[in-house]
Amino acid sequence: MKTTEGKYKMDGVMSENGFPAPGKAELRNIFAASCVESAADHEGISAAEMFVRMEAVNLFSELIYPCYETLHTQSRQIVTEDILEALHRREAKKGGLNESVSRWN
Repeated sequence: MKTTEGKYKMDGVMSENGFPAPGKAELRNIFAASCVESAADHEGISAAEMFVRMEAVNLFSELIYPCYETLHTQSRQIVTEDILEALHRREAKKGGLNESVSRWN
């Protein structure tokens, strides 16, 4: 919503550039989306395909969201490696798409 000064406001919080500052849920969703994009780029597949794979093994509900506070402080490379390791292990355990053994084994 625009204020009378022409700046944007959300729940009483305004960013320095006049746009609404994202809340905690929005920040977690932005982070989750960046995890999908980064993992997809690394695997050479579309973000949509990566999302389906990650959702199929509960990576969002069991890793990305619960571990957000720790994960978002790490480098993109480390997070991507951790996400892909978890994805590959879970898919192999489930008999899913990726039967390859993690590079960490």
